[in-house]
Amino acid sequence: MPGSSPLPSVARAPDTSPSRGGSKRIALAAVAGAHGIKGEVRLKLFGEGVDSLGRYKKLYVGGAELRLLTVRDGKMAVARFEGVSNRGAAEALRGSLVEVDRDQMPPLEEGEYYYADLIGLPATDRAGNAVGAVVAVENFGAGDLLEIETEGGKRSLIPFKPGIADLEDGQIVLDPEFLA
Repeated sequence: MPGSSPLPSVARAPDTSPSRGGSKRIALAAVAGAHGIKGEVRLKLFGEGVDSLGRYKKLYVGGAELRLLTVRDGKMAVARFEGVSNRGAAEALRGSLVEVDRDQMPPLEEGEYYYADLIGLPATDRAGNAVGAVVAVENFGAGDLLEIETEGGKRSLIPFKPGIADLEDGQIVLDPEFLA
């Protein structure tokens, strides 16, 4: 791989939602639904586990800043947020992303990246000709895939592997033969 991605690993366009300061946000989890009647929510975690959620001072749920009161592990992670006090309020959050400002994330080692950092990067061929831009990053279990939107608006998934797509100087340099 051109780099390694520390968790959280899932990145789609919502993971780059701007914060008030204009920086990107990183999705740590998504609300899967309500748990019980006291406002708890079930979370689908994208990262390291429930402990990773507790290290952040500011979390955004569905774009609103909410303080995490409790989080526990089990069959599925269960969390409680300040201001969410009943099942109806918890159910209203279903499908919402739990995000953190990019600048709150741990520093990266050389060659590492967060998926959200790749979204929006220009893509060129080896000769330096503009091809398009990265609009999403997926991983279905066999490695990272970059979704490239070409200059003509067509989208293609290409493997993020050396020689096929490389991260070089703030852009993706790719082999256009892999664009479908």
